[in-house]
Amino acid sequence: MKMRLGDWLASQFTPAPAIRTARLWIKQGKIYPAPTKVGRAYYVEQNAIFNDGTIRPRLANRIPR
Repeated sequence: MKMRLGDWLASQFTPAPAIRTARLWIKQGKIYPAPTKVGRAYYVEQNAIFNDGTIRPRLANRIPR
C-alpha cells in the first residue's frame, strides 16, 4: 500500500525533513523502491527505505533468485 510522501517522512524521521529535501532524494535514487508521482504528489510504499549510499547491500541480497 502506498502513502503520501509527507506521511512516509513523518513515519521514518523525527523530525521529518522538508518535502523539498525528499524530492531531491527521489531524483538521486535514495528512496527504494522509487516513489510514484501522481499529478504533483509523490506516493511511497509503506515499506520503502532511505539509503544514502553508506549502507551497501550484501552480495547474497543482490543476486536474483
